[in-house]
Parts: sequence; C-alpha cells; structure tokens
Amino acid sequence: MTTTAPEGLLAARDATTYAEWFACLAEPTRVRLLHAVAIAGRAVTVGELTEQLGISQSTCSHHLRKLADTGFVRLRKEGTATLVTVNPACCTGLPHAADAVMGVLAPRSCQPAEPRAEVTIRALDPDDWAAVRRIYAEGIATGDATFETEVPTRSTLDAKWLPDHRWVAEIDGRVAGWAAATPISPRACYAGVAETSLYVGDGWRGRGIGKALIHHQVSAADAGGLWTLQTGIFPENRASLALHHDAGFRTLGVRDRIGHHHGRWRDVIFLERRRPDNPPIP
Repeated sequence: MTTTAPEGLLAARDATTYAEWFACLAEPTRVRLLHAVAIAGRAVTVGELTEQLGISQSTCSHHLRKLADTGFVRLRKEGTATLVTVNPACCTGLPHAADAVMGVLAPRSCQPAEPRAEVTIRALDPDDWAAVRRIYAEGIATGDATFETEVPTRSTLDAKWLPDHRWVAEIDGRVAGWAAATPISPRACYAGVAETSLYVGDGWRGRGIGKALIHHQVSAADAGGLWTLQTGIFPENRASLALHHDAGFRTLGVRDRIGHHHGRWRDVIFLERRRPDNPPIP
C-alpha cells in the first residue's frame, strides 16, 4: 500500500501528526496553559501557572505533562521547582499545520491577480536608490523582514541583483516599494533560478503595492526566461506568506533554526514558484 497522498492532498502521516496536536489542544485548560507559557517570554514555574489560571497544582501538572508529551512545552527541574518553557518549534509548526489543513499551502494558480490601476510598476532608475535603501531600512525595522540588521550598500545591491529584474512601485510619483531577483548560483544549469525580495515602505502597506510588485515580478520572470523563483520568509511574517501563496509560490518546508537574529535562532519558511511551462533550453 502506498504511503504517498494524491497530489494536493494532505499525506496520511502529516494528518496523523496534526490530529495528535489538535487533540491535545481540545482541552481548554491546556490551551490556556500553553498561551500563558508562550506569552511569558521566560521560564515559568508550575506554581506561577496554578496561581494565574486558578487551578490546582495536580491539575496543572497533569495538563503540562500532556503538553510536554506532544511537544508544545518543555519541562525541567531546578531544585524542587519545575520550570516550563514553550517549545519554539511549535510557534512555527502549529500555524503551519493549520495552514496545511485549511489548504492555504496547497498549490494555486501561478499567476497572481491583476494589480490596482493606481500603482505604477517600472524598472529601477539610478535616482531611485535612496528611496529603495530607505524602504529596505523600514523593512529591517519591523524585525520580521530579513536577517539583515543594516541596509546593504548601493554597490552591494547593484552587484547582486539581476539587471532586468529590479522594479519599483510608484503611487502619485513617489516610490512606495521595490522588488528584485538575485541569481542563486553562477553555474549555467541554474541560470533560470533566482531568489526574490520584495519590500513595501512604511505607511504604504495594505494598499495593493505588494500585489502589484509580485504580479510584475512573476510576469517579468516568466517572460525573461527564469523558470524558478524561490524565497525565504520568517513564519511570523504572515502577510508576506499570504502574498506569495496568492502569487503561486508553494511552501517546500520549514528551515528550522537556520540563522540567528538579534540573539535568537530564527526559522524560515522556504517557498518556490515554478514557471508553468519551462523555457526552451538554450
């Protein structure tokens, strides 16, 4: 008997795992406990949790063991006290499971919807670099856009971005966002594979600029011979994940603890979009 699921359906093994997670959280006290531990931002004692939730220590310990067995929390002894911390992996895994079950991660049309008419997309001009770097800085300031902590220099960006795949979005003559593509390798076999970036300036978000940029980016990639676009997005950046899913990107996996950022390890969701019909081999 095959263990693989038909294309587009959730694999039986994943369904079993997610069902165990959801079953564990089917008890309201466990949901409240997990929430209390998650928002604490530090190790908390069983005594603190019993006081916060107004439950007995035996009830608290029972539910914490269930949460620990499923992997939502971690328990460790320190003297006579039991310290409880959230398992960082569940901060990524649980939302990912919900998205998978609800079909958010399923393959979609490779072509995003047409952008709004008031957004103009054009090639990046030399005069745009100051605005592009300012918007980059605004993205860094969110804490969930990139591993970068400082804006790369113009020369660094200019050297790595593909010349024919760098775009800015304008509204009323003002640069409100940008998108660019970087080749993943100098090897000829990967000539059509690029890593994409997309940033919308502070104060411009929620106005369709990201949709306009990714529509143009995908269309230009198809026309320009790029057959694969890939990107990495922090799981906390839900807006960017939704934007890329709507544009035909699919989640390939979660890269656990792939890099450290401001003193902590961060996960990255790895996404990919394939051109519907591969271009001819040159």
